[in-house]
Amino acid sequence: MGRLQVAIDRGGTFTDVVARTSDGKIITMKLLSENPEKYKDAPTEAIRRLIKQDSFSLNPTDIDWIRMGTTVATNALLERKGERIALLVTNGFHDLLHIGNQSRLKF
Repeated sequence: MGRLQVAIDRGGTFTDVVARTSDGKIITMKLLSENPEKYKDAPTEAIRRLIKQDSFSLNPTDIDWIRMGTTVATNALLERKGERIALLVTNGFHDLLHIGNQSRLKF
């Protein structure tokens, strides 16, 4: 079959997959992001299903690249889901959250 390129977007509810074969065929797939009765990890399951497709033969070494993005952490922050946290800083670094790093202008 040739090479395969895979893009995966793991969201809070669904994991979407788009794959392109070397001959230009597009394969799409949508899995529940969490389905513990059927699989442990949706992106891994999607790749497993791609490799086992009947329409072509594929070895794992035929995968050119896999690109994966996720909105899970962003959604957790925006929806304020997750554990409460605290940021402790040493004396003189009270502005760390504002400037984003420890680089300060020297006068």
